Amino acid sequence: MSGNDDGGIDFKLYRYTPSLVAAVIFIVLFTLTTAYHLWQTVRPRCWYFLVFVTGGIFQIIGYICRALAHSNKENVPIYAVGTIMILLAPPLYAASIYMTLGRLIGYLDAERLSPVSTKWLTAIFVTGDVIAFLAQGAGGGIMASGTISAMNTGENVTIAGLCVQLVFFSVFIIVATIFHYRIRKNPTSRSAGTSIFPRHWREATWETVMLGLYGASVLILIRSIFRLIEYAQGNDGYLISHEVFMYVFDATLMFITMVGMSLFHPSKVLSPLAKAEASLDRSYTMTTELRDEPV
Repeated sequence: MSGNDDGGIDFKLYRYTPSLVAAVIFIVLFTLTTAYHLWQTVRPRCWYFLVFVTGGIFQIIGYICRALAHSNKENVPIYAVGTIMILLAPPLYAASIYMTLGRLIGYLDAERLSPVSTKWLTAIFVTGDVIAFLAQGAGGGIMASGTISAMNTGENVTIAGLCVQLVFFSVFIIVATIFHYRIRKNPTSRSAGTSIFPRHWREATWETVMLGLYGASVLILIRSIFRLIEYAQGNDGYLISHEVFMYVFDATLMFITMVGMSLFHPSKVLSPLAKAEASLDRSYTMTTELRDEPV
């Protein structure tokens, strides 16, 4: 589909033929990681992380649409669904990350060390994420309507959503870093004696969860900057005209985000079972120390 306005620029859904092979590869990769995340979430009853799993499902749907677009380049519904799903997956990851930090601070009894009150922390960042989510979704829907004027409007709305996401994510990283610095300087009883780099890679601590949050946040930040530049260049821009950039700076980064969060999954520390085991360990340690004290 193409059209013209006063600028004389042709509107195109794609300025290339979407790669079937690349789409299928990422359908498989996201299906595997999403299934594993679902197992990691349901088994320990870490229900709030289902939002992250939903992001993985959005990725699968998005890349199925890109596979279908290989032989349906002019199909607007396929383009619309694929674009919107891929745009909206990272904000869902972000919401999970925000909720994880709030729960981690509460678990560590470290509310006094957080730069933002835990009463408001999750609400503030998730609200910003919802605004970014809605703006990107609306922008993707407007862009898919098939005219240059709608494309320009949709790009501007999407850019606004990406800017909101970038601002909130940048502030979140600062808040998380300040909190981490403070609790390292003034450890609580639950945070003492841990390391961000445990002796064994399978060993989980609150600091390994923080490491996962940092990694995911940086990757989503890079992806959002890429998308911001891509849409700022317009429908005929260099980035949007070459499919390889989307797979390098969006698909690959978001796949790594899912893998990283599975390795440092919050359920390893914040699930009901993990909390119960940690409480037992602390009780055993305290009992042992009391028994060993000289009378």
